[in-house]
Amino acid sequence: MEALDLARWQFGVTTVYHFLFVPLTIGLGVFVAGLQTAWHRTGKEHYLTLTKFFGKLFLINFAMGVVTGIVQEFQFGMNWSEYSTFVGDVFGAPLAMEALLAFFLESTFLGLWIFGWDRLPKRVHLACLWIAVIGSNLSAYFILAANAWMKHPVGYQVVDGKAQMTDLWAVLTNSTALAQVPHVVGASFVVAGVFVLAVSGYRILKDRGTKGLLPRKTDFTTPHERKFPDMWRTSLRGALVMTAIAGVVVAGSGDLSGQLLREQQPMKLAAAEGLRQDTAGAPFSPVPGVEIPHLLSLLAAHDPNAVVQGVDDIQQRFEAQFGPGDYMPNLPVVFWSFRVMVMLGSAAIGLSLLGLWLTRGRGRRARNVPTWFAKACVLALPLPVLAMIAGWLLSEIGRQPWTVAGELLTAASVSPGVTLTEIAISLAVFTLLYGLLALAEAGLILRHVKAGPEIPATRSDEGSDETVLIPRQLQAESRPTLMY
Repeated sequence: MEALDLARWQFGVTTVYHFLFVPLTIGLGVFVAGLQTAWHRTGKEHYLTLTKFFGKLFLINFAMGVVTGIVQEFQFGMNWSEYSTFVGDVFGAPLAMEALLAFFLESTFLGLWIFGWDRLPKRVHLACLWIAVIGSNLSAYFILAANAWMKHPVGYQVVDGKAQMTDLWAVLTNSTALAQVPHVVGASFVVAGVFVLAVSGYRILKDRGTKGLLPRKTDFTTPHERKFPDMWRTSLRGALVMTAIAGVVVAGSGDLSGQLLREQQPMKLAAAEGLRQDTAGAPFSPVPGVEIPHLLSLLAAHDPNAVVQGVDDIQQRFEAQFGPGDYMPNLPVVFWSFRVMVMLGSAAIGLSLLGLWLTRGRGRRARNVPTWFAKACVLALPLPVLAMIAGWLLSEIGRQPWTVAGELLTAASVSPGVTLTEIAISLAVFTLLYGLLALAEAGLILRHVKAGPEIPATRSDEGSDETVLIPRQLQAESRPTLMY
């Protein structure tokens, strides 16, 4: 094993781990902002309760995402200095915009939202949250634009062995980025939607003391849940709508991405479909040995008779263009990553469509949500997360052996002075540290979800709209007592 192999493993491990938190932050922030908007417009207390409940889950996840994201930038200098030297002039602008504009916008206004309860006017406080979640999505855009440039470099020229940006607008409006951003952001909303479904399903089951996923007890609910028995149906229904809409965005942008792959990254498309030779009217293979005639050409070009390039023929053309070498990615990983992404993602989106049908109509209470469906929501929690990880593996491993397509090979990107031992030590430390952080994150989220929401109450006797949270240890009383 060489230093290059471990450097790739380390970047893969830290990136996938960081990517566990990013999608949930993007989608859950918007969901919480929607809940607070509903409370602001209607004044209904259960919207405020849900805002504070899911808001804490959002903050836990946001903090972990910030911590794990810092490591990513240091790796560019430590393990990938040649890559950093080549792309620095291009990446500098979008990453600076992400840090100085989007992240500062996000973190500043999120801080105002955290500490602004009962201190800022309601409208200003709500605006702070919306600005923060807009910052999160802007941050994702700039990072994905930089990543898209690695797959389809535009708006640059190579001078003295370095890429120099000649057109910032071309980089930010790269066709690959315009397809990738809605696909990734849409998938992030699916992740957040299923997360809310799982939490809501858990609380519904806990209310019923259902056997199976949960132990049976006499009474699991807080006084606020007894006061608003359909509160969790509200969050469940909202998550179903968000997941279904996001699913449409994911499917549409995925179709566009497939067409761009045929033009810009033919090797990745051929590897994902297991196509060896250039084929007109190429078939689609859901699993090895099963082929649907002409479907791949139809999906990739919207023409059932279009030619789709195969990996063997592309390999020959690349050798003629770039010289001798192996220009194929890891074919089994790319092939199966695509199928795992599609199958698990479709299952999560299908669950949302089924839930919308089951919870249709007005006046239905949480008790009308079938127990089996609430259990399915809990069990579905990992599906979109695993689908996104599989999609990211498809995207990044499918680009190999290039870090920048057609310009810089991965083997030429690693730091020349780094040793196998140094990377092995840092990989072991990061893996151990990230494992501990994962346990901490899971513990905090589970503890908060199991405890249930705190009870927001209003000091109406003082003529104030100030909200007071009653500690959970005092919620055992069926009639809450305000704590001043």
